[in-house]
Amino acid sequence: MYKVNIKKSVLKNIHKLPKDIQFTLDTLVDDLMEKGPIRKEWPNFSTLGKNEYHCHLAYKWVACWYNENDSITIEVYYAGSRENAPY
Repeated sequence: MYKVNIKKSVLKNIHKLPKDIQFTLDTLVDDLMEKGPIRKEWPNFSTLGKNEYHCHLAYKWVACWYNENDSITIEVYYAGSRENAPY
């Protein structure tokens, strides 16, 4: 079991996401907690750098997370539009 932290900036803006995307993000967080940071079954999953990952929540929406040195803690640091994604 992994611990998933969600950055304050993500929590602050989550209500701006469409309801279905909020639900999908919640499902992703559940998957991260249960299965860890490598989620190849999610659409467009890829690594962004050392210990950084992302996937699509839908065509226009993405989530990014970080897992330092294979620890049990994962941090979701972005959830929002592809256009504003930090990569």
